[in-house]
Amino acid sequence: MNKENKIYIAGHRGMVGGAIKRYLEKEGYFNLIFRTSSELDLRNQQAVFDFFKDEKPEYVFLAAAKVGGIIANNTYRADFIYENLVIESNIIHSAHLNNVKKLLFLGSSCIYPKLAPQPLKEEYLLTGLLEETNEPYAIAKIAGIKLCEAYRDQYNDNFISAMPTNLYGIDDNYHPRNSHVLPALIRKFHEAKENAYEAVTIWGSGSPRREFLYSDDLAEACVFLMNEYDGRELINIGTGEDLTIKELGYLIKDIVGFEGELKFDTTKPDGTPRKLMDVSKLHNLGWKHHTSLLEGIQKAYNDFKLKEILTER
Repeated sequence: MNKENKIYIAGHRGMVGGAIKRYLEKEGYFNLIFRTSSELDLRNQQAVFDFFKDEKPEYVFLAAAKVGGIIANNTYRADFIYENLVIESNIIHSAHLNNVKKLLFLGSSCIYPKLAPQPLKEEYLLTGLLEETNEPYAIAKIAGIKLCEAYRDQYNDNFISAMPTNLYGIDDNYHPRNSHVLPALIRKFHEAKENAYEAVTIWGSGSPRREFLYSDDLAEACVFLMNEYDGRELINIGTGEDLTIKELGYLIKDIVGFEGELKFDTTKPDGTPRKLMDVSKLHNLGWKHHTSLLEGIQKAYNDFKLKEILTER
């Protein structure tokens, strides 16, 4: 990509799209286009077709999606598969029709089989059963990968797919029911500290292992791949490092400064036992993350506190 190329960021108000927007602006890309959901409903096929026909973007970052944590995924199963299928189909087909030079589709590590060998290699896709609680979302994301592959195979479109690990960072979702584990814990511990609770209870046993990548690092990786990777196969984006939910809980507890007890509700589901990405493919291309988990959570917590103050005002 050249600095003057017309670049469309789908989902620029989300955590991932916002991070991509910030990184591109920091690097001097000045011809960025985006629309809010009220300006352009990505579920509306005709609206998306008209947008691409009028704007003619040269590069597309497809970061728009309906996302949520284990509760949201399991509760809104129809919404998660339908909305994600429609969004990605509309954008990818429109990109094809309007001769977009390159498109990057962002999936999720939940696309891999629940009991796949660890760490998760790209070739493990579709080799086993998915985690039941987020199966609809995962199937929608797998369809996005296959769309990119199919348009490349049939039309020679340069559409690539990247699979990020668990993400967190600036402008994350801290909803008490619909958020992912890390932001949910930040909110839980913050509210427990503010209200002087005696304990914080975490869902599950605390034994599952998870990998976490700071969203600004992901944005840098996405721009790197847009410039350096043209492969048909999907590519993982992560740190290659993980920790237990219990360890994560104590880490966030310390960062927030909560002095009470940490409990685990073993009647609640754990989800997938482990999700660690094999990122050797990305490392071999020349990119590695640089924000430590401690540093990243501190930044995320500072952002959370700022947003909370602004909301109160």
